[in-house]
Amino acid sequence: MTDFHQPVDASLVPRFAGHATFMRLPAVATAQGLDIALIGIPWDGGTTNRAGARHGPREVRSMSSLMRRAHHVSGVAPFSIANVADVGDLQVNPINLTDGLALIQRGMTDIVATGAIPLSVGGDHLTTLPVLRAVATGGPVGLIHFDAHSDTNDTYFGDNPYTHGTPFRRGIEEGLIDPKRMVQIGIRGSVYDPTEHDWAREQGIRVIYMEEFIQRGAASVMEEARSIVGDGATYVTFDVDSIDPSMAPGTGTPEIGGFTTREAQEMLRLLAGVNIVGADVVEVAPPFDVGGMTALVGATMMFELLCVMADMIDARRR
Repeated sequence: MTDFHQPVDASLVPRFAGHATFMRLPAVATAQGLDIALIGIPWDGGTTNRAGARHGPREVRSMSSLMRRAHHVSGVAPFSIANVADVGDLQVNPINLTDGLALIQRGMTDIVATGAIPLSVGGDHLTTLPVLRAVATGGPVGLIHFDAHSDTNDTYFGDNPYTHGTPFRRGIEEGLIDPKRMVQIGIRGSVYDPTEHDWAREQGIRVIYMEEFIQRGAASVMEEARSIVGDGATYVTFDVDSIDPSMAPGTGTPEIGGFTTREAQEMLRLLAGVNIVGADVVEVAPPFDVGGMTALVGATMMFELLCVMADMIDARRR
């Protein structure tokens, strides 16, 4: 449809020129009238070690200038079948965790109220919690979670319940996530205690460790993931530390032995048919990046998600 927002044409305006926006789309003040809202959440108030993901949205915007109009495998041209634009960054508070969470929830609630589906870039993984608070107002959602870490720990540094290692425990406790419709893919690395993942499994979460993924492959794992979430409302969250740090070094908690970028792309493409009510890419930390390669990973995974989401919207119109 000709009235949909379109990216700047790189054959007319070089990628290094003009305003930096997600996918070189127009920057708009409101999500009103959009099918999919692209959003930055420049906040890493939940980081426990290497901070820097607050700078992720800006660098992902820059590298997203390399995305073009159509997907080379699926043929999906997202900007022709869905109205998409960059609605800017949510307001954040970098020095007050409680207020930061409230601001993110408030900003995302306003976006969801317009009917647009949010696709955001963090920020650390705690940003997903206030986004879920805004998205899951109609009841708990299913969750497909790509990550090296389960992020279902309870507290850190005494009794602090809010870090990037706790968002999905809080989300389940708050009734935002249906744990029996939740799958975690790519979990690996050393843990604080041998029983660290027991709570997650006890809730009914399907935890797929990296070793199982290697044995089964993307197609088999994603077939199971789709069966777990079924037809119900589902949120998709992609932590870039699920990618091996040889391909995505710019992240706060790197773990060796992760997905290749090709494996990650294949899995996101296999989300076709899932009822996605929101998605995010998190934990891109530019201070630890090399040549912008992790920001490019973030932008590419964002484009993969966008194509699946746009195709979903187009199918509903048809």
